[in-house]
Amino acid sequence: MSGDVFVLGVGMTPWGKWGRNFAEYGVEAAREALSDAGVAWRDIQFVAGGETVRNGYPGYVAGATVAQALGWNGARVSSSYAACASGATALAAARAQILAGFCDVALVVGADTTPKGFLAPTSGERPDDPDWLRFRLLGATNPTYFALYARRRMDLYGATPSDFARVKVKNSRHGAENPRARYRKAVTDEEVLASPVVADPLHLLDICATSDGGAAVVLCSEAYARRTGAQVRVRAVSTVTPQFPNTVIEMPNFATDSAAALAPPTLSFRDSIAAAAYEEAGLGPEDLSLAEVYDLSTALELDWYENIGLCKAGEAERLARDGDTALGGRGVTVNPSGGLACFGEAVPAQALAQVCEVTWQLRGQAGARQVADARVGITANQGLFGHGSSVILSR
Repeated sequence: MSGDVFVLGVGMTPWGKWGRNFAEYGVEAAREALSDAGVAWRDIQFVAGGETVRNGYPGYVAGATVAQALGWNGARVSSSYAACASGATALAAARAQILAGFCDVALVVGADTTPKGFLAPTSGERPDDPDWLRFRLLGATNPTYFALYARRRMDLYGATPSDFARVKVKNSRHGAENPRARYRKAVTDEEVLASPVVADPLHLLDICATSDGGAAVVLCSEAYARRTGAQVRVRAVSTVTPQFPNTVIEMPNFATDSAAALAPPTLSFRDSIAAAAYEEAGLGPEDLSLAEVYDLSTALELDWYENIGLCKAGEAERLARDGDTALGGRGVTVNPSGGLACFGEAVPAQALAQVCEVTWQLRGQAGARQVADARVGITANQGLFGHGSSVILSR
């Protein structure tokens, strides 16, 4: 391996709920990314697609489906499934192709059409599928797990529903300035706390929706970047898995590993995701200007503050109360895009959407939500079944 990989172009659809074929969103995002990169589709040498999968069953081979929709051009293709981390896994595949010298320019794309309501398993009997079992045996939808994580923060650190609401208020203000966001209305603490309880202690406005949308990124080699003037560099891509024993419950499991015979690892799974990215990049939390993190719920965003090293365990609530993670705050701005709170989940697209936002921020193209003098940004994400996802970009 030699040289670096650069982000040459990015593209993203507005997110919403339209029920169209996922390939339509992928094509729209890909064409915008190609236009942004100044690259013709016929010149793309590799296509990496984030797979759209419904609870254990592959729905579409995303790389080839989008390549066909754009018009076959003979490019090599791959598809990656890592649940919500699929986009980062696809990005890692394209980056590896470039670093290995197999291509100079690659397109990474993820898109999804989600069902109405919570994500749920497809029909059929699958007693060896933990994702099916948690619905069948426990009736545990995703918000059930979000509530468990929230309760954990309350028990360990004294977090309150008002602390969670504060995160939503911050993200709603950011998202109100983002023309691609699905929800663009700023809300108050009182409105969050007055919304219906979905899974105690979390209210409706504490939890992200499911959405349709697509995102795409064009990557290129260092030599190609020199010819085009691309300045956003991919410093690291982390796709780590947990280490045994994993003593913090992770969706869709309903038990943790036993630590009776072996001590837990020094870093928890989520801590290790960003730690691996920092090590690869030769950077640390102190270098960050912004972070795009996986706020499936408001309480989970607080967890991520600690997981990416913005503060010690138990201090995330203080960061939120002091406004440090908001635009114009004293600390690292978190989710200037508005996060999943304002977009919702479009599973194969969301890790790439995070990369798009960080790229716009580093280029100074984020408009009213621009982080001042943004130089380094990190994404953090996690997919079912032990898929970590973190990307560090710099200019």
